[in-house]
Amino acid sequence: MKITNAKVFVGGPGKNYVTLKIETDQGVYGLGDATLNNRETLPAAYLQDYLIPCLIGMDPRRSEDIWQFFYRGAYFRRGPIAMAAFGAIDMALWDIKGKLANMPLYQLFGGKSRDGALVYAHATGADLPDLMESIAHYVDAGYKAVRVQCGIPGMPSASYAVPETPGASKHYITDFSGIRPKIEIWDTDCYMRYMPGALAEIRERFGPDLKLLHDVHHRLTPREAAQFAKAVEPVNLFWLEDPTPAEDQTALKLIRQHSTTPIAIGEVFNSLHDCQHLIEQELIDFIRVAVTYAGGITHVKRIVELAGMHHIRTGFHGAPSHSPLCMAAQAHLNAWAPNFGIQEYLVLGTPECDALFPSDHQMQDGLFHVSDAPGLGVDFDEAQAARYSYAPGSHPVVRLQDGTLWNY
Repeated sequence: MKITNAKVFVGGPGKNYVTLKIETDQGVYGLGDATLNNRETLPAAYLQDYLIPCLIGMDPRRSEDIWQFFYRGAYFRRGPIAMAAFGAIDMALWDIKGKLANMPLYQLFGGKSRDGALVYAHATGADLPDLMESIAHYVDAGYKAVRVQCGIPGMPSASYAVPETPGASKHYITDFSGIRPKIEIWDTDCYMRYMPGALAEIRERFGPDLKLLHDVHHRLTPREAAQFAKAVEPVNLFWLEDPTPAEDQTALKLIRQHSTTPIAIGEVFNSLHDCQHLIEQELIDFIRVAVTYAGGITHVKRIVELAGMHHIRTGFHGAPSHSPLCMAAQAHLNAWAPNFGIQEYLVLGTPECDALFPSDHQMQDGLFHVSDAPGLGVDFDEAQAARYSYAPGSHPVVRLQDGTLWNY
């Protein structure tokens, strides 16, 4: 069996999905996601110019050897562009492998550990009353876990993942359009004074059973993060996400020494080597890598297994930049992983997206149920793909009130 062709598609309904299709001489094809949010053309070019010419003629069943070929064969290793491209190839090869076996991928991993995977939604509001309405909307829809973000009084502009005005809180997504980034203004003092009390009010209204998550998005120093984690302990968060930038991983010790609030980190990590210290030192409780950014199923499965040895659960990244292909790959890992924790899941399915990526995967009552279709269980309609083209965008840039550049 040989790979005969591979094609890259960039575009989608409101997104710049980077979709890889690998074709074989037996008519079986595999699909993978290389979407790197707001830098989508880079992994697409890496695939087209450097990797696909090497793929032609390879045996797609040798997914491990192909992964090693590209990873070890690149003198400059890792990084989000390369790992997203490797991840798309690996995902597509696993898709082929599942189709050849006529099995869903979770069966190739060892079978299901659960019937449905817990997911969480994004609730947000321009202010606390607006956020409360958003949370109630998701609770009424059957969600058992909700990430909560709200506007901060005294903050000069909307904080991370928060609408500017009330009423836009349902399914709100930060506007990344335009190549020149928007500027957000951050004030740590305002945040530290307000947010612990706001979380306490949310807990009081919705009771002890709703799983509450909160994302700081790298905005605090290690000392501030330790103080905040300690302050919110009575709220009993399911997790506190990205309380401080993780480049200095020893800084997480300070949070551990001062608080028992669970910590989730990893959505910007690209390999096992980025999180090995955090896992082995048990400085986090949830690992947040994504199958696309972290080099595909082969590499992420290794991360999951190492994490399981150290009492750390999965919490895969699931932002709207991940296509249904990446979400399906993570759904199969979620069904299998003994140390599964939760899955980020944004309700962004539209008729246009469903037409581009048809599948039978389902979300019901706060749980994601993976289908039994062979491989990833997601198809790709090239005729629909022809309707879309690339539209440039950028993440916002954050500054303090005095103009100092800060962490996004």
